[in-house]
Amino acid sequence: MVNSDKVLAIILGGGQGSRLHPLTESRSKPAVPIAGKYRLVDIPISNCINSGIKRMFVLTQFNSASLNKHIKNTYHFSFFSSAFVDVLAAEQTPGNSKWFQGTADAVRQSMHHFKKHDFDYVLILSGDQLYQMDFNEMLKAHIESKAKISIATIPVNAKEATSFGILKSDKKNFISSFIEKPAAELLPDWTSEVSSEMKDEGRNYLASMGIYIFNRDLLIELMNNPDTNDFGKEIIPQALETNPVLSFQYEGYWTDIGNIDSFFEANLGLTDDFPKFDLYSTAKRIYSHARMLPTTKISGTVLDKTVIADGCIINAGKIEHSVIGVRSRIDKESTVINTYMMGADYYQPLEEILNTSIVSMGIGKRCFIKNAILDKNCCIGDDVRINGGKHLADTETDTYVVRDGIIVIKKDAVIPDGYKI
Repeated sequence: MVNSDKVLAIILGGGQGSRLHPLTESRSKPAVPIAGKYRLVDIPISNCINSGIKRMFVLTQFNSASLNKHIKNTYHFSFFSSAFVDVLAAEQTPGNSKWFQGTADAVRQSMHHFKKHDFDYVLILSGDQLYQMDFNEMLKAHIESKAKISIATIPVNAKEATSFGILKSDKKNFISSFIEKPAAELLPDWTSEVSSEMKDEGRNYLASMGIYIFNRDLLIELMNNPDTNDFGKEIIPQALETNPVLSFQYEGYWTDIGNIDSFFEANLGLTDDFPKFDLYSTAKRIYSHARMLPTTKISGTVLDKTVIADGCIINAGKIEHSVIGVRSRIDKESTVINTYMMGADYYQPLEEILNTSIVSMGIGKRCFIKNAILDKNCCIGDDVRINGGKHLADTETDTYVVRDGIIVIKKDAVIPDGYKI
């Protein structure tokens, strides 16, 4: 194992997260709830902890309050340890008054914080990806090959390749060239050496995963150029010309949570009999805020391919192919299908739940919910019908958004009795 004291991890929180709107309306992208009880930022942080890397910075600039709160309440290390997870939001300084202009600019503007620490290698991660990876294997390959930069790559097929930055590597896995989102007719010239298993699946192209290792001195040198703002589009292509850059091939599950569709698919994928993202592995445990919630209580409900988090009270008629988040409440005779219900941040007092003049938090009686995402603290009245699908055009209202046929009920939204979408 590589000495973790030599590695500093930087997790990029991304920009405004407009493609995940409205889930990013009041929170930054890394703070978006996933799998019913976690936040997106828990994924890269947990991968670091499981790899023995325990010094992490999370860079963000939009709606960082909930992310700050989550990290403060979650990641407590020993008083005698050097481990930490710190959030660095974009800040105005005497030398710079601008927001982060891209991934590399975010690192550049925060460099004065990193330099206060002793490290030889910088591990740069994205805050909006779902995967489980041992970074020690990548670090070992980086050091043994004497590379100055390493990029985690994943084999993709021709259809997927046009959406990624594609790298071409030689037999020693060093990268010789790079192209951003190549046109389909260019692909025959961009195949790389991959395993026989990947070849059999037609995955002959190496896509950048947005996971990088830099030697400290080179990163500091590259950050001195104020005209380069993005790693994928500028830093990496330019560095290839003068530095040995290694491709570290990863063949496990990995998905980029870039939009509502991919977010929805990744969450519902957790209900499979053998999900590609394994939440049940003790070696690859996902860490999050320990809430000390009571057990979930279920009465009279038919359940099929459903994941239910802690502290729920469920009296629904049927729940199928759905993820139900913490503190969710679903009332009698309601049906929930193909839905991610994020749950609630707190329990409503019983007197409010029993008060028929207001719409209580959760899903009321005799509702039908299908192809939907219910953000935190939603109040869905009785006899509500929410039926998503490709028949719906993209739209936005004060309480919900439709994207690619998926109905997203906004955080804290109140949907009155009998409403139909």
